[in-house]
Amino acid sequence: MNEETNSNEQILNVVPSAESEPPQRLVSRPRPKKRLMIAVLTVASAVALPTLGHAQFLSVFDSIFSSIQSDIGSSLSSVNQIMQQVTKLYQTTVAPLAALNQARGFVATSISSFRNQMNQVFTTPFTSAVTPGPQQFESILHSRLSTQIPSLQTSFTSNYGAIPQANTASPQDRVMMDMDDALGQQNLKTTLVADQGQDLILQTANQMENQVAVSTPGSNPYLTAQAQVANLRCQAYMQMMIAAELRQEAGRIAHDNVLVKRRTTVTGGINSLITGTLTR
Repeated sequence: MNEETNSNEQILNVVPSAESEPPQRLVSRPRPKKRLMIAVLTVASAVALPTLGHAQFLSVFDSIFSSIQSDIGSSLSSVNQIMQQVTKLYQTTVAPLAALNQARGFVATSISSFRNQMNQVFTTPFTSAVTPGPQQFESILHSRLSTQIPSLQTSFTSNYGAIPQANTASPQDRVMMDMDDALGQQNLKTTLVADQGQDLILQTANQMENQVAVSTPGSNPYLTAQAQVANLRCQAYMQMMIAAELRQEAGRIAHDNVLVKRRTTVTGGINSLITGTLTR
């Protein structure tokens, strides 16, 4: 009886009964040594993986550098040798430095010797008027500024006079005076524009001379092209002056022809009067 009671108590202590509370579940916890081992392995893996990637990265760059030095390096060395030979050919045969310095020195000497004298020739004033009105008109003519064209027209009228009124001269005379004044003013205005263009051409020539004094091999085609453009501009100004001269000459011929026509008309009128007088 006692044995059965003890066995029942042991069973009740292990297996829960319906009347008693369930015992707490036992959770298996890792031992401290096992936890330490897992932490060490984790840290070692984290350190080893980046180190392995960095080593592979460096090995790739080492391969690239070795390829550049061995394969491309020899080709680059050959190219450098060829470039040195070409440079030496230019410096000794095609464009010798001594000859270049000599040419530059010649240009610099020419600039210092003749530029000031040439500028004095082009800018020397040739004034000869004495009275105030013509002096003002002459200063406007020599101003070399196209902006003085309105002042030139006013001064021309004040010095050469205005067209007479309709009742003080014949219509034909008024027309001829108007045409002559128009041609004269037109050519005088053209001289102002031409003088200003001449100054621009001289400035371009000075700039080209300065460029030639410091030019380098290979710049000759560019300087030649610039000179051709300046030459074309100069030819355009010359053609403009020639056209103005031709207009003035044509106007003078037309004016002389008008005088011949008027004399012929007057002579015909006189013949008519004489014939009428004699027939009466």
